[in-house]
Amino acid sequence: MYKIVRRKNLNPTVTQMEIEAPLVARKAKAGQFIILRVDDEGERIPLTVAGVNPAEGTVKIIFQIVGATTEKLNRKNEGDFITDFAGPLGVPTHIEGLKNVCVVGGGVGCAIAMPVAAALHAQGTRVTSIIGFRSKDLLILEDEFKKCSDSLTVMTDDGSYGRHGNVTVPLGEMLAAGEKFDMIITIGPLIMMKFVTLTAKPYGTPVTASMNPIMIDGTGMCGGCRLTLNRDGKRITEFACVDGPDFNAYEIDFDEAMSRGRMYADFERKAHEETCNLFKNAKGGK
Repeated sequence: MYKIVRRKNLNPTVTQMEIEAPLVARKAKAGQFIILRVDDEGERIPLTVAGVNPAEGTVKIIFQIVGATTEKLNRKNEGDFITDFAGPLGVPTHIEGLKNVCVVGGGVGCAIAMPVAAALHAQGTRVTSIIGFRSKDLLILEDEFKKCSDSLTVMTDDGSYGRHGNVTVPLGEMLAAGEKFDMIITIGPLIMMKFVTLTAKPYGTPVTASMNPIMIDGTGMCGGCRLTLNRDGKRITEFACVDGPDFNAYEIDFDEAMSRGRMYADFERKAHEETCNLFKNAKGGK
């Protein structure tokens, strides 16, 4: 059992928790993830390691409430326990030798982008961060990005905070002005990462995308997280849980990944509604 040491609501649909998991805290690096179960009958879900405190033995996770399991997890309070917390899993983000990097995060993907930016900053890399949200109400981790970025641009789709527009606007401006990044690391919705990649392609700037497809066991056995990559003129399959989650963005078949990501959207929505109703009935319909 793993104790919830701290929890904080980052916005109406995104929650941050710190979990007591000393072994994971000792080993986890930026870009890796864990798989948890809320209870003995719960499903397994992957969540990115959003930070670690080895001295306290805690691991920070940030999740958006979108399905039944995240709804159950969000009902947990400080001092409560969850059943399983396995990790760290996946390959850490490659940051060695990078001197000038642009980190592009979108929505809850910023929970993954921020520790990557922090790790880059800690090794002396110049970090340019661009983060985007639908509106000011959904903004998360701005202060944390400020601490680890040499330059930070905040974008909102509706113009309610920062600059009006999406993350490709300032990225395109920087590249057109002659900025030479060693790497662009993009983390967020698939459609965002696709267009970040298309924006960078004319300039030949390397792009790494962090992928979060459907995942079950986290060991490469189930095949649920498979991705199709176009490499050296061939279409190959790799698995986000063991080969990733980071991939060369120019190789990713984003359209296929988006199609597969929508497969269980209706099921997830229904399961979320049923879970909410169970909690409501347990409280006497209130």
